Amino acid sequence: MKAVRLYDAGDLRVEEVEALPHPPAGYVTIDVRAAGICGSDLHNFRTGQWISRRPSVAGHEFCGRISAVGDEVADLAVGDLVAVDSRFYCGQCEACRSGHTNICENLGFVGEVCDGGFAEQAQLPARLILKHDPSLNPAVAAMAEPLAVALHAVRRLNVPKGEPVILIGCGTIGGLCGLLLSHLHDGKLLFVDRNANRAELVARICGGSTVALDKTAVRDALSGTRLCYAVDATGSTAAIEQGLDMLDGGGALALVGISHGRLNLDPNILVEREIALLGCHAYETELPDAIDLLPRLQPALLEFGEVLSSLDEIPDAYKRLIDGRSDRLKTVIRIAD
Repeated sequence: MKAVRLYDAGDLRVEEVEALPHPPAGYVTIDVRAAGICGSDLHNFRTGQWISRRPSVAGHEFCGRISAVGDEVADLAVGDLVAVDSRFYCGQCEACRSGHTNICENLGFVGEVCDGGFAEQAQLPARLILKHDPSLNPAVAAMAEPLAVALHAVRRLNVPKGEPVILIGCGTIGGLCGLLLSHLHDGKLLFVDRNANRAELVARICGGSTVALDKTAVRDALSGTRLCYAVDATGSTAAIEQGLDMLDGGGALALVGISHGRLNLDPNILVEREIALLGCHAYETELPDAIDLLPRLQPALLEFGEVLSSLDEIPDAYKRLIDGRSDRLKTVIRIAD
């Protein structure tokens, strides 16, 4: 079968690999229908930071149809349409036993610690597989995982009714946070991104407005209304520092981007203005809820994304996305019907 495998930083290959055997006990085989490229895939490709197996089939955002079921698997059958939980958690450590599987002491991710979804087939534990509405477009079903990440961040931020929110970074997660807030929250939404076309797209779909990451511009956009809540989906330390500077007291900044570098931060700012910095890592129990939201959000999600037609296009798509040559929020590869 065809697969896209990461060998090392900068070394991503499309190649033929052996077909998968019948799944072992507790596992299922999935014929992959669609898979999305995540910012962490690009980070791994650029830096090699999380490469734990060489080579490994990349990709952790995907959906498909079950084609084989191993022994000891209940509630899943051949033909089921499913989405995938990307978190390869142990289920045994103290964090897992307390329900915090996203901070498992032994946490790894599909596509890193095991082969992922940039292939014609994938094989995973049944505990990581959830059925979805059969009416979903595969390109939308493949977005279940990033939508769960955004839902976790929105829930962590816990914005009171009517409060405005600034979303810094209009990539996949920033845009999805905005989309969720536009459906679950009634406050004004401000969007910031260096790519003006992408910011305008997200703002239009989410019913918000674009703004520069500048305290005066934000104050003007809000007409004097306090701004206490923000999401940073860039990971840029400069953007995080600017976001903190423009927040009024008593609020919070949710951090959901992958950062490079360190903050130069006076902690007295947080103390004196009672501002909380909230780390948001993957998701806990949000994936089923995200899957349930997909039919409602499908029109917007289709508008957010671009759909490629072949695994062969993935290496060039990586380069284009790293160079910032895309106005869309999500690149999805359609692999099969």
